Formats: sequence, C-alpha cells, structure tokens
Amino acid sequence: MKTPLKLGIPKGSLQNATIALFKRSGWTINVNGRSYFPEIDDDAIQCGICRAQEMSRYVESGTLDAGLTGKDWIAENASDVHVVSDLVYSKVSSRPARWILAVGYDSPIKKLEDLQGKKVATELVNFTKRYFAERHIDVSVEFSWGATEAKVVSGLADAIVEVTETGSTIKAHGLRILHELMQTNTQLIANHRAWQDPVKREKIEQIALLLKGALLGEKLVGLKMNVPKGRLEDIVAILPSLNAPTVAPLYQSDWFSVETVVNTNVMRDLIPELQKQGAEGIIEYPLNKVV
Repeated sequence: MKTPLKLGIPKGSLQNATIALFKRSGWTINVNGRSYFPEIDDDAIQCGICRAQEMSRYVESGTLDAGLTGKDWIAENASDVHVVSDLVYSKVSSRPARWILAVGYDSPIKKLEDLQGKKVATELVNFTKRYFAERHIDVSVEFSWGATEAKVVSGLADAIVEVTETGSTIKAHGLRILHELMQTNTQLIANHRAWQDPVKREKIEQIALLLKGALLGEKLVGLKMNVPKGRLEDIVAILPSLNAPTVAPLYQSDWFSVETVVNTNVMRDLIPELQKQGAEGIIEYPLNKVV
C-alpha cells in the first residue's frame, strides 16, 4: 500500500481494551509516552489516537481513513460514515453499554413525560435533545463535563442521561434508572472515500475480519475427549458445536477422539455430564480467533 491506512484508536477508557484486541488479532500497537501516533507492526497502517467522542468527525472529514468509536458518538455527531462492523467489547464486559435516564431514588418523576420543563445533564447533548424533541417533551439539556451522577444529588439537574454497563455506579449514587434511550457498542467505521478505494477497503476488511474473529474466540473454547465406541452416539448427542463435532478413531482401539468448539458459559455443566456419560481425557483449551 503506497499510502498507509490512517487508523484511529480511541483514547481513554477504550484504549487499553482496543490495543489488547488488536494484539489478539495479530497486530502489536506500542504507545510511547504521550505520543498520539503509536507504532504498529504493519507498514500498511498508520495509527493515531483521539477521543472516541471526536473519532467519527475525523473519519468523516478524511483526517482518518477508519477508526473505532462508539455507536453513541456517531449518533451524537450525526456523522456520515460507513459502519464496517459492530464490535462488542469494552473495558468492563463483552456486552453493549446502555445510555439511560436516571433520577433521584425518591424523585416524583416516574415517566419521561414528567420531565416536561425539567433540566437534564449529560455528555450526549445532541442525541438527548433529539430524543426528547421527537417525543414532544420540552426539556433543558445541559452539557456535563463529568461526575454526571452527582448532578441530581447536588440539585444541579432533575435527571441525567448517562452511559452504564452494569448500573452499579448509578445505584451507588442513590439514583434510579427510569428509561433506556439506546444501547451502544464499539464500531469500526470508515470514511466513504477510503471505503471506495479498493486497496484501503481490503485492509479495512482484513482488520474487521480479524477483530471479529478475536472477539468470537474470547467466547468459545475448544474441547477434546476420548470416548468409548459404545458411548459415542450418546455423547455426540449432547455436544454443542459450530457445525458438528470432529470424530476420529484412536489407533488400534475401539475408542474415538472427539473434538468440538463450544461456548465458555456451558463448560461448567457440560464437563461433569460428559464424564458421567463415559468420556475420558477431557481437555478444554482457549481459542485465539474463530473466523
């Protein structure tokens, strides 16, 4: 590639999780001190770091060819970008985060309409204004520079719109979740001109493929075991798999080697059941990528 792909890495809470995801996908990104241009072991990519809140604007303008940011910030900036892929990961969990409306625990506000004429504090100002305007509810939306949960407690706002993954911080501040406005996750986005460039598009698609493969690999594990011939059908019948288990006869034996890929959340119940059914030598092993 004559001109490297200019790729934006989100600064802040997602930075470490993004760099770790790229590592599992096959790229090593080294951030040197306070440099906004980290090194990456791929001559076809040039990395830049910027805040997730600003990423979609830089991609839209062409300052960056592609980047990773939240679905929420694309909506906030109303950016005209090409969404290449949804990538569900975060600093806390592998599930989408939620932008919610919260009020004080003892607040008389019980539904959205009760906010008529009230004040809402949030970092997601433009989206929140559109959300209430579409529902014909007149609210005053003010930008919050941080510590948004404290705005209600201190009497600076009647409600907040804030992002949460578990809801624990909201509850810890004595707030009650009243409504969910949107779910958000990280997205790989591209500038329309870069997406129309065959060389850059191929590189962006390569990144998307391997990032998604690494994320899927986190949720799955490989499973191998030895199974006697008489128990083979019963054990195969209870085995989850992507398509079907691999079954191969053991050398000079009436036993079989059975291998499959399963979701990590079933393993604690599956392994004891396999042992009861006669499987032996059960091995669980991690997967780096599943494509």
